[in-house]
Amino acid sequence: MKTACARALMPDYLRVIALFGIVIVNVQFIAFPTLNSITDPASWTFTDAVALFLVNGLVLLKTYGLFSFMFGVGLGFLMRSSERLGLPFGRIYRNRMIGLLLLGVVHGCFFFPGDILVIYSVIGSILYFFRNWTVSRLVKVGVALLIFQPIIGLPLLFSPSEVPSEFFQYEEMALSEGGFFDVAIFRSISFAFTLPLLLVIQGISALGWFCLGLASVKSGMIEDVQHRLWQQARRLCLLPGILLSLLGAGLWSWGPAGIGEALTVIVAPIVTLGYLGLIAAISQAPSPIMSRFIRAGGCSLSIYLGQSLILSSMFSAYGLDLWSAVDRGTASAIALLITIVLIMALTIWRAFFRLGPFEWLLRQITYAGMR
Repeated sequence: MKTACARALMPDYLRVIALFGIVIVNVQFIAFPTLNSITDPASWTFTDAVALFLVNGLVLLKTYGLFSFMFGVGLGFLMRSSERLGLPFGRIYRNRMIGLLLLGVVHGCFFFPGDILVIYSVIGSILYFFRNWTVSRLVKVGVALLIFQPIIGLPLLFSPSEVPSEFFQYEEMALSEGGFFDVAIFRSISFAFTLPLLLVIQGISALGWFCLGLASVKSGMIEDVQHRLWQQARRLCLLPGILLSLLGAGLWSWGPAGIGEALTVIVAPIVTLGYLGLIAAISQAPSPIMSRFIRAGGCSLSIYLGQSLILSSMFSAYGLDLWSAVDRGTASAIALLITIVLIMALTIWRAFFRLGPFEWLLRQITYAGMR
């Protein structure tokens, strides 16, 4: 059964839940040395291993999938609104991708080298050519890309690192002693080196989720939280996917790590599908206070960038100097708290303004010259 409430709420629930997951993963890279990597169990303490067992088993790659799925949903909604208003969709979409690219480059160079906005801009430009595909074709290509991604991604993840030791020395100097511009130089170098790899590893899966998100709009599923496919995703993917992912994360933390890492990557899309089914089930009308909280999902860009701006400052010498000073559980708790504060702040903001600050900026770029 379709309802106006369901149409309005599921995307916001998706964004909010994805943002909590994304920040838990991102803080593992913001708050700790690259050498003490999320993919290197030999460098973990026991408490770190437990924290990363939960992060890798429940969050890593899964909430990225949710966020990417919402990008495809956003394309579908943008197509609808452009058609309704008689605006040139091609020009609007081009401007939007340019806006995401500009924001992503600044974000990646100055605050977080693991930025996803540049990837979304580049891969989203490919999605434009899929916009008129049928639901069936979008689903087939989306699923194929998600299956193909581990085949390409895992060999790259397991390939020997060729990062020079000077890179790690400069990282430690910049983040533990340097000022803002010292850190910006390090992050810019790191961003330049990691972007090509992320475009391949994350780009393939992102395009797959983009296709599935667009298909959900075209088919009406995003507006129908009672759709049988959401129920099937919840029943068939949620529990089996989580159990397999936790098994992989356990092996990743306590060995054999390679098998655990591979299993975690392979089953991530299954867990994401289960999460989508679960989110569809909970996308019901909340209380008035909770409704404002959920509606903050409409400011997901501001929350995502705000997370990086605050956390990158907290975990740098020019800020609170917490880099590598806390364990991973504490860092995750800090990240969750910052996200809650940002959502509360934007809830107040939206009482006075229709758009979040970065949503407003992106909108100005998107509709430039059309007024």
